[in-house]
Amino acid sequence: MEALSHLQFTAYVGIDWADTKHDICLQAAGDTEHRFDCIPHQAARIDEWAKALHQRYGGPIAVALELAKGPIVAALQKYDFFVLFPINPSTLAKYRVAFKPSRAKDDPTDAELALDLLLRHPERFTPLKPQSAAMRSLLSLIEQRRELVNDKTRFTNRLCNTLKQYYPQALDWFEQTDTVLFCDFLNRWPTLMAVKRARKTTLEAFFHAHNGRRTKLIKARLESIRVATPLTEDPGIVAPCRLHVLALVEQLRTTLTAINLFDEEIAAVASTLPDYALFQSLPGAGPHLAPRLLAAFGEQRDRFQGAHELQKYAGIAPVTERSGKKSWVHWRWQCPTFLRQTFVEWAGQTINKSFWAGAYYRQQRAKGSSYQAAVRALAFKWIRILYRCWQTRTPYDESTYLNALRERGSSLLQNLDLQVQNA
Repeated sequence: MEALSHLQFTAYVGIDWADTKHDICLQAAGDTEHRFDCIPHQAARIDEWAKALHQRYGGPIAVALELAKGPIVAALQKYDFFVLFPINPSTLAKYRVAFKPSRAKDDPTDAELALDLLLRHPERFTPLKPQSAAMRSLLSLIEQRRELVNDKTRFTNRLCNTLKQYYPQALDWFEQTDTVLFCDFLNRWPTLMAVKRARKTTLEAFFHAHNGRRTKLIKARLESIRVATPLTEDPGIVAPCRLHVLALVEQLRTTLTAINLFDEEIAAVASTLPDYALFQSLPGAGPHLAPRLLAAFGEQRDRFQGAHELQKYAGIAPVTERSGKKSWVHWRWQCPTFLRQTFVEWAGQTINKSFWAGAYYRQQRAKGSSYQAAVRALAFKWIRILYRCWQTRTPYDESTYLNALRERGSSLLQNLDLQVQNA
């Protein structure tokens, strides 16, 4: 209780949130009685409840709830007398099971358990400290962009599957199916018979209008169209599939446009943040991964006590389990998957853009590690380097790091020297 007592809260609140209503458990400071309430998820009612609470108890008031962002969090952050303490939903669920093995769930009880966790284990939770509006905007933008990319993948897969039912040749004519070129082609010629009826000059003009200037490729496409044989001419298959393709094309086109808009907004927001220069110049980062890395670290340098905490939080550091005489290592099951994906994707991009990263990756593969295991190991090392650069606000420099490895007598560089001598 020392951490919470030090802040001298006047009351403690546990909230179990939902889409339409929020169950509340309240305990005044110095009291043991729990008071329960339920308010609808309406801005006016939440405002009325918050002001009544402040009028009765003053502030500050500690609020425990099982999320760090969302509608109720945004609504409560407006009031400076609330101090929010996010609780991991899995932590609350396991805490409930500890006292109710039957796994019976009740919203008011969950609110009470959230309050109890905060009161009994205050050292386990830290108050929510929002980052700047620009950083929060960047984080939301890159997360929503990822959802759009997932939508693009889903639409593309469905489109390919539908084309395979009646028009598989279209997939052979284009290397990429998630482009405006592919969408425009299918929108204009959604069946094989339609494109076979098109004139040669019309098709050539279409490809030229879409910046297709490779004469050899265009000729190969035209010849393939000329000799193509329909997979089926059954109108019971062609007609429905054609309509489905046109619908998917419009969805894919809209998604591609939205992704471009998000890319422009992400670039505009990221460039306003002072730490962007630290990540923009990283090898292999580029316009997509640099903002994601910036958002992964954030701007609160006291958030992690060391690189090891970030490695664990991101799910890059492995987990060791011991039971009796047995011991085994596996990757983390519970972690922000998008954050882990960010570090892994970027580490993969550095293999052919950073001398030591490529050497380390090849070293791991030579030891028998799979591609994913080797890239995760590389990401583990990169996080330590980036954390130091981030803490000192020093841009990463490849030559500086290589010199540091030589001064420490790194086995990585020693092995490389031996390989060069043997060659």
